[in-house]
Amino acid sequence: AGAAFQYLLVQKTGAQKNVGLIQLNRPQALNALCEGLMAELRRALEAMESDPEVGAIVLTGSQKAFAAGADIKEMQNKTFQECYSGGFLSGWDKLSVVRKPIIAAVNGYALGGGCELAMMCDIIYAGEKAQFGQPEILLGTIPGAGGTQRLTRAVGKSLAMEMVLTGDRISA
Repeated sequence: AGAAFQYLLVQKTGAQKNVGLIQLNRPQALNALCEGLMAELRRALEAMESDPEVGAIVLTGSQKAFAAGADIKEMQNKTFQECYSGGFLSGWDKLSVVRKPIIAAVNGYALGGGCELAMMCDIIYAGEKAQFGQPEILLGTIPGAGGTQRLTRAVGKSLAMEMVLTGDRISA
């Protein structure tokens, strides 16, 4: 299945080949979440969900970055109206509606959209080098794919406010 994807490595693994493994594979951009990668992720998740042999799904990145956020270069010239009327970020929540358990295996950066992606999973396993953050404020914006709500549930109101309003990161 790996050859069908440009931005992902997808395979079934485990002793009984019943674990779906999806690895974000855009190392030159620290796995920045471009539209192409997100479309492939939706496709891979749909395939895993419909495969009766797959009992659980693991989503991971690289040692350096789970996902360093949305692809800012792809977004920078879009106007508010283009984003609003064009369905910008539509489909990002696919992870949260998959019925099979999804485990985020995070090491390195999980920032912005990458942090939001991890929080959409059912379980997060974080390595020693994991760094979680919502640095959108440093670009003059706020998390856009449900990050403010999920972060509050994950770390509490006080820490979530600090992270969103300062752009500070937390470790595993």
